[in-house]
Order: sequence, then C-alpha cells, then structure tokens
Amino acid sequence: MATFTYYLARQRVFRCLIQRRFYCMCISGKKSVNGVNLFYQFTGQGSHALLLMPGALGSGPTDFGPQLEKLNKSRFTVVAWDPRGYGRSRPPDRDFPADFFHRDAKDAVDLMQALGFTRFSLLGWSDGGITALIMAALNHGLINKLVVWGSNAYVSEEDIQIYQSIRDVSLWSERMRRPMEEMYGAQYFRETWEKWVDAMRQFAYNPQGNICTELLHLIHCPTLIVHGAKDPVVPYFHPQYLLKNIKDSRLHVIPDGKHNLHLRYTSEFNTLVEEFLND
Repeated sequence: MATFTYYLARQRVFRCLIQRRFYCMCISGKKSVNGVNLFYQFTGQGSHALLLMPGALGSGPTDFGPQLEKLNKSRFTVVAWDPRGYGRSRPPDRDFPADFFHRDAKDAVDLMQALGFTRFSLLGWSDGGITALIMAALNHGLINKLVVWGSNAYVSEEDIQIYQSIRDVSLWSERMRRPMEEMYGAQYFRETWEKWVDAMRQFAYNPQGNICTELLHLIHCPTLIVHGAKDPVVPYFHPQYLLKNIKDSRLHVIPDGKHNLHLRYTSEFNTLVEEFLND
C-alpha cells in the first residue's frame, strides 16, 4: 500500500458535492493509464478496497453517490473512476470499438495497480457489471469478491428491442436526462448514447449474441448477483444465466427494484453488499 499512501499525501482533498446533495471527504486526481488521463476519487480508510464500476456514460458521482457517502469508511476504501470518454476522463471523446468492454477492463485494472491496490473487490452496475465480469475472469490474483447488478453476458433479440426503445434521449424524463446533459452537454450526450446503442446492437451479430459468456467459467471469486424484479432494461433471464454459469455465485432479488436499485433502495443494497463482502 506504499503507492496508495503516497497518493493520499499528494492528491488534493476537496469537498465534493455528490448525488442527493451531500458532501463527503474525497481524494481525487487523474492518472495516466494506457495513454489516457483517467479520473478517480476515493474515500474511506479500510483495508478492503472496492472499485465502483459505472454504467454507460456513467461516472462515480452520477452513478454511486449513496455508496461513496454511506458504505463503511472504516472497513472499506471505496474507489470510483470514470472510464475513458466518460465523466471527467475526457479527452478523448468516447468511442466503442468491438472490444470496448475489454479495453475498459484493462484500464480499470491498470488504474488500480497504478494507485497501489494489489487486491480489491468489484461493484459493477449495468455496463460496469459486464466490465467487472471480464476483470474477474482474467485477473484471479487481483479480485477478491464481485458484485454485479443490471448486467448481461450476451445480447438477445429482446435486449435489442429494449435498446432501440431508449435510443432517443429526447423521450427520456427530464429527471433522467438532466444529469447527463449537465455533465456532457446535450449534443455530446445524445450522440454518444446513440453510439452506445449501436455498439450494443452489434453484439447480436456474434454467435448467441456473445459479449463475455465464454469467460464466466473462469470467474472463481465469490460473486453476488443482484437483480431488480422490475428492471425494465435487463430481463430476468440474464441474472439467471449468470447464476448458472458462475461457480461460486448467489442471486438476490429485490422485488420492487428497477435498474437503478442501488440508488432507490440504498440502505437495503448497501447492507446486502457489506454483509457479502464481510462474510
């Protein structure tokens, strides 16, 4: 943890306003990783490091405010990052090559190692969960435990219909659209979201719509799969598939949960995660 202590001493401590209008003491900075300056922030002093993996166009503050604020600071060191082209990890603008999930996985691993974390757990939401699956499969010695929700290992015809239905951001509610437009500007958000939809549709041309199904049997760390029974974006057959194909996994369903269950049911979610990580 020598490098971690070094960054603690060097990086500026600031009062940062996070989702739901609360303040927390965070340490933030940018680190050059694989040719990109990646933004990160962390809080807490615990020996168990957690990396929060945001969803499409997401960032630490927009996707994980209640986790940055409320997860146990004495037990955990909670790290959030903005993947390349997202949030404050710009430039570059975001693009979506065929291997973008694998690229994000390498960026995240290399960032954590550059910050001095030699072993850590992953909390991955939506796209971040897909990236976390790849990380856990390919980095056995680094990943302690894995939590994923709102994630899928392949793309089905039903998924394609769902993606198409949310392609036009002008049809989103103002509450859902405003944070993204404030972060990116309306044009960048609209254009990048459309590129994301197109990128996800391309997986349908792979055999069985594969994203990372061939890697699931390589995941050996304890894995908690969380699913919102009312998730309109990720059908229930996806968490069932993960449960069947990840050896040491368990599934927890939140009956009224939707895609953003960790934001809507913060207390239940955080308690569930802490109990799993402490087990």
